[in-house]
Amino acid sequence: MRKLDREVAGRQVGGLSWRLVSHGAKYFLAAVVVVLLSVAGTGPALAKYASIVVDADTGRVLYSANADTRNYPASLTKMMTLYLLFEALEKGDLKMDTKLKVSRRAAGQAPTRLGLKAGSTIAVRDVIGALVVKSANDVATVAAEAMGGTEVKFAQKMTKKARELGMKRTTFRNASGLPNRGQLSTARDMAKLARALMDDFPDQYAVFSKPTFVYKGRTYRSYNNLLKDGADGIKTGYTRASGFNLVTSVERDGKRLIGVVFGGKTAKSRDRHMVSLINRAFVLAQKTPSTATARPVPKPTMPARGPQLAQKQVSVVIDPRKIPASAVLPEPGAWGIQVGAFAKFAQARRAADLAADKLPALNASIEIQPVNTRGRTLYRARLMGVTRTDAQSSCGTLQQRGGDCALVTPEGAIRSG
Repeated sequence: MRKLDREVAGRQVGGLSWRLVSHGAKYFLAAVVVVLLSVAGTGPALAKYASIVVDADTGRVLYSANADTRNYPASLTKMMTLYLLFEALEKGDLKMDTKLKVSRRAAGQAPTRLGLKAGSTIAVRDVIGALVVKSANDVATVAAEAMGGTEVKFAQKMTKKARELGMKRTTFRNASGLPNRGQLSTARDMAKLARALMDDFPDQYAVFSKPTFVYKGRTYRSYNNLLKDGADGIKTGYTRASGFNLVTSVERDGKRLIGVVFGGKTAKSRDRHMVSLINRAFVLAQKTPSTATARPVPKPTMPARGPQLAQKQVSVVIDPRKIPASAVLPEPGAWGIQVGAFAKFAQARRAADLAADKLPALNASIEIQPVNTRGRTLYRARLMGVTRTDAQSSCGTLQQRGGDCALVTPEGAIRSG
């Protein structure tokens, strides 16, 4: 087994029916223009508008606008707080019944909060519900102090994990998303975090579709209104500086998309805009199906919801000049490159994503290939569908940057780059 097939150390969900009021193509297009203008409008209290829609399985970009512009994430920050909390549960550092102490600093956090009292405790399972549904800032600080000692140290762990997940332009300063000029992220990075939550913690992901959370006899309702229409997550966020942010996950006909919007003017206009983006992206996804291998794990069971709205087929003409080049997949080619073999599917997929980010001019499709070796399964991370010349050039680029890379022949054999 060659170097690229050695295990790399590391660690290791539906349909949505969107309601669109339409009385003909002209009305629909006019409505989209109004929504776009309302969301993209700027003002002294709003961040710059940004959005992205990606295929959850492959990371393929279906639409983007200002996706790499750094903005304030607001309570989208809590997605990373939850990621590290799920990680601590997986490692056994915490259990669902573990009681976390509430410090004076945590109890004093600005709203939104659960109203915890200094010196009291809260169980981890309630921490999760409060972060997802209530988006409680006091609870976020409780979690940060429990896992990091101080919130400052925990924020450093958050930023380090962001880098590991390929979130290159994200910096965290706190666990809640309360205003801090140094706390910045991008639409693309938040999409990566959403995919990581799905892939790394499939047993936990269902919590993001919870519409309510009950704590000490009081019922709290989610701010994510799109859950009512069949979305299964993930998180809303708002401060005056950020505007109205949203990360959404939607599955339709076996295809799952992730949408991110930063800088909405109002919650309603942000939601309408997300509906438009997702609908358009599903049309594009159907026209250009992915060849990437689907994740080899069962999708998490989502909590039961009420009847879905009747799905309407919307005919949308998308100007291909406005679609990023990375969204257009090539015809299957003969050659490819392999950038590692990993113990877990999520690790391999992430490695392939990172390699693709470093090779923006390479029109390749991501393929994760399972292989049995010595009684265990490894997952090969590959970028396929290119010419031999492009494969050789790409390997050279990755190796110059200190990465592993090998050529994959038309027969599937691995050669040194």
